[in-house]
Amino acid sequence: MPPTTPAVTVRRATHDDAAALTTVLAEAFMPGPVGDWLIPNLAHRRTVYHRYFALMLHRGLQHGHVDTTTDLSAVAIWYDRTQPQPPSSADYDLAQATDIYTHRFALLDATFEAAHPREPHHYLAFVAVDPTRHRTGIGTALLTAHHDLLDHTGTPAYLEASNARNRDLYLRLGYTLQTPITLPDGPTLWPMWRPPTIS
Repeated sequence: MPPTTPAVTVRRATHDDAAALTTVLAEAFMPGPVGDWLIPNLAHRRTVYHRYFALMLHRGLQHGHVDTTTDLSAVAIWYDRTQPQPPSSADYDLAQATDIYTHRFALLDATFEAAHPREPHHYLAFVAVDPTRHRTGIGTALLTAHHDLLDHTGTPAYLEASNARNRDLYLRLGYTLQTPITLPDGPTLWPMWRPPTIS
């Protein structure tokens, strides 16, 4: 049976879910310090984000593990980094998606990769909840579903928190803070590591 809470059922996403989940990702990431740094113009950001997250979701469905909810109100994109070689980023066209902002997105990717731990783990690349459904427990349920799988296999998890509210949620879910990352002339982000919970 899929992991559940009283109001949330988590399942594996499919390509049929892509359009709805792309919108969830784009709208959830629209506000925030990283978005302001990547694309200061909000109208441009909305256009670019929809193209960018369509590519990120496609890549996750092809090479990673994408979870969603039955009502498609949330999505999490994970990558298995327990193997020596992580999925290549060469299979998506960053420049086509991000246009004149490509250098910022490439710098963000390079900054994240330079700080990425080499120990085997699962990497939470993106997690998003429909902004109209925040603070309802959906994000916690979505992450707990995958954490349960990781705990069963003794596998750690890693992510980068982009704001203090998310950072505090991850702390409650068993993550610990690593050395912060500060983007050039930009915001600070918090890499976080979750060791598996042994019951």
